[in-house]
Parts: sequence; structure tokens; C-alpha cells
Amino acid sequence: MEDLYRYFSGVVAALLALAAPIAPLAGCVVGFITFDFLTGVVASHADAQREGRRWYFESREAWHTVQKLALSIIALYMAYAIDAVMLDFLHLNITKLFAGFVCGVEMWSFLENACRISDAPLFRYLRRYVRHRVRKEVER
Repeated sequence: MEDLYRYFSGVVAALLALAAPIAPLAGCVVGFITFDFLTGVVASHADAQREGRRWYFESREAWHTVQKLALSIIALYMAYAIDAVMLDFLHLNITKLFAGFVCGVEMWSFLENACRISDAPLFRYLRRYVRHRVRKEVER
């Protein structure tokens, strides 16, 4: 049994060491998804108050966020494997591109939530500006 424990802990340590270089990117992804989830909850509460209905927390939405977070982290590690092991001679930075994509989508969702929470013109302007910049970059 002790040999099995040593083997298992060695495998876990090796996997963690392999993933250590992308810990900051994984932290960014976790932070963006978590912050989007929290602002989504607040936006849902604001919508319910505005409509005069009773608000309640739905665990289904929380589990959806947990699944999204887990799948995003797994995909980030897969992108890192492509970058570091398979195509290391090309220097494509697929890992950073993927993390940037996920964080960009979460930022967009945050802006939508901010518009739902506060009807401030600043958030409407930021959402229009980001939409315009994305369209401009995609058309290139």
C-alpha cells in the first residue's frame, strides 16, 4: 500500500510540475470566470428587483460555471501541451491566445452584466467600443 501511495503522489507531483509554467494564465482564467459569475448573480438579482419578482439563487447556473471553469482549465493545459511538447519549434503561443480568448469572452459577459446592474452610460459605451474593436480586428 505504501508503494501505491508513493507512486500516486509521484504522478501527481509530476503533473503539477508540468503545469507550473501556466499557473499565472490559469489564475487569470479562474479570476475572469469567477468575477463574471459573481457579476452575473448580482445582475440576475437586479433584474428580479426591476421586474418586481422574487429572486433566488439557482444552483444549476453555479454548476454550469463550475463545468465551464473545469473545461477551460483542461483546454488551457491542452493548449500548453501543444505549445511546449508538440510544436515547441514554432513559438505560436497558443496557450496565451486561448487564455486571452477565454478572458475576452468573460470580459464581454462582465460588460453585459454591468449594463444590467447599472444603466450607467459608461458601460453602454464600453460595450459598444469593445464590439466595434472586435469587428474591426476580425475584418482584417
